[in-house]
Amino acid sequence: MRPCLPPETAATGETGTLAPAVNKIAEVTAAFWLMKIIATTLGETAGDFIAQTLDLGYVVGLGITGALLVAVIFFQVRARSFHPALFWAAIVATTTAGTEISDMMDRTLGLGYASGSLVLTAGLLATLAVWYKRDGNLSVDPITRTDAEITFWIAVVFSNSLGTAFGDFLVDNLGLGYMIASAICTAIIGAVLILHYTRAMNEIALFWIAFIFTRPFGATFGDFLTKPHANGGLDLGTYNAALVCVLLMAGIVGATLWREKRQRAAAIRRDPARERA
Repeated sequence: MRPCLPPETAATGETGTLAPAVNKIAEVTAAFWLMKIIATTLGETAGDFIAQTLDLGYVVGLGITGALLVAVIFFQVRARSFHPALFWAAIVATTTAGTEISDMMDRTLGLGYASGSLVLTAGLLATLAVWYKRDGNLSVDPITRTDAEITFWIAVVFSNSLGTAFGDFLVDNLGLGYMIASAICTAIIGAVLILHYTRAMNEIALFWIAFIFTRPFGATFGDFLTKPHANGGLDLGTYNAALVCVLLMAGIVGATLWREKRQRAAAIRRDPARERA
């Protein structure tokens, strides 16, 4: 998850601009997608814990998770460098709020998951259209301007909310069950991998397709972990499932930072001038 320096900033070290000096979006690797799925599962279980286990309801749940989301995104956007813990906390916050948004649209507002998915799809497409019209691309490598980063996070909120609604639509509306719904999302992600390795489709388009469909995969997996046996789940409970996800994410972030520290140390041993730079 190494940040990428824009050439002009890396060369001059100049400051005083509104844009951050580095790319604050995690490097897109296999670890990125694994973390995304775990973060999605954590968001699903945390959202259900607030609204259902604590019995606070979806409106109050959205108020709590929405406030946390705004706070975390504020610090993420204000940060001047890439912080893995802060970035992934922001991803978890979007998935948790997305769970409440989707469930509130279905159960409180009575829109249903199908109609809710259409509304969220329209919101996501509109956000990406604005982004593309302004920048001429939808690339996340790098994102160094504040306005581009804010647009990225808006798109993430819509995509994560859409993922929840789509996953619940497969399970509840179509009656497929958690395992079959997860299998469908897995098949879509597998198709994305094939298209990636065969270079048969634009990489940016593949990124956003994968980003959207890892959400329902993680959401249905979260439901599989927490729902009762009678509903096809493992009945671990939201608290235990969330704790497992937190520990997994902390372990992956820690392992990634340790690996990067070793790589930097090895690079310095080969070229001591890098340490002074």
